[in-house]
Amino acid sequence: MTRALLLAMALLPAAASAADLTSRAVEYRQGDAVLEGWLAFDPAAAGKRPGVVVIPNWMGVNAQAKASAEKLARLGYVALVADIYGKGIRPASSKEAGPLAGKYKGDRPLLRARVNAALDELRRQPGVDVARLAAIGYCFGGTTALELARSGAPVAGVVSFHGGLGSPTPADARQIKGKVLALHGADDPYVKEDEVKGFEDEMRAAGVDWQLVKYSNAVHSFTDQDAGSDNSKGAAYNAAADRRSWEAMKDFFAEVFK
Repeated sequence: MTRALLLAMALLPAAASAADLTSRAVEYRQGDAVLEGWLAFDPAAAGKRPGVVVIPNWMGVNAQAKASAEKLARLGYVALVADIYGKGIRPASSKEAGPLAGKYKGDRPLLRARVNAALDELRRQPGVDVARLAAIGYCFGGTTALELARSGAPVAGVVSFHGGLGSPTPADARQIKGKVLALHGADDPYVKEDEVKGFEDEMRAAGVDWQLVKYSNAVHSFTDQDAGSDNSKGAAYNAAADRRSWEAMKDFFAEVFK
């Protein structure tokens, strides 16, 4: 093992077991809106640790997002699940989630305000190293993570898992301060090739340090076990892509947080 790799590993937070974790609801605000996220961390960890905002899919603050936050906490990060919709607004079905997500995708300034409020709340948490912040997001949350970066937020990196890649204001990519990792299903019918190319062109034009990873035989929602296994429906779980994308995120964080 090289000296550089040993140094990078030493700078990463130590892992914690599930029994060591604290996880709880956290109330915060964006303007007059009351929001309620979910915080996960290891209370026994010493020193300041990187903080990660976890942005859920269009179902809002749910079990999947909380599980991801707890996985990050076990890796030694302080993780906060962002509440985009507002306290108590938890869609029970895709039929309810669609209009909610559409409202925020159609109002990017509001979407950015909501996710920046989560980042601000994370910065206020004890134990968070405010110089080492990042965000990850799933589907609608992946779109939101990219919007957080485009807003000029002080994040070292953002990761989109099977999120929408397009932007109505691609010139805003010049405001991105950190690195970008997009993890994409190669057969995703909802994020078409012209949108993928538009994202690539946007990142190049802005001089962003970016990566795009495509996973074969994967469609939309490839990390969501509740999405079933039928690729013909356009959204389906893919165990290999789920595993590979999480490892790609871990490698990305090792780089941006070193």
